[in-house]
Amino acid sequence: MSRKVLVADDEAPIANVVAMKLRAAGLEVTVAFDGGEAYERALADRPDFMITDLQMPGMSGLELCARLAAELAGGVPTILLTAKGFELDPSTLAGLPIRRVMTKPFSPRELLATVQELLALPAGA
Repeated sequence: MSRKVLVADDEAPIANVVAMKLRAAGLEVTVAFDGGEAYERALADRPDFMITDLQMPGMSGLELCARLAAELAGGVPTILLTAKGFELDPSTLAGLPIRRVMTKPFSPRELLATVQELLALPAGA
């Protein structure tokens, strides 16, 4: 059974490169280009994992994670992508299903390795 991953980033080239890399690894990928679209797709598709940009139009990555945590039991395990130099207070992430924070620019190969590592973890880890 293929694992479903939602990629949400308002920068289409980044979203498409990430999606291509994940699909090549055998994952089923859905792409959204803003927070609202990502929210709707997550409710409809129930992904196993999500990669989202922090800063997106309509709804930030943090808002997206929080809303999904309220709608879907525990939310969707997530890698949060941030712009270089953007600092996140650890208390901001508390209670959200964010498993890793990665800084842009990032290596697609490193991102794939992180996704594979996190998908291998037992639920709730």
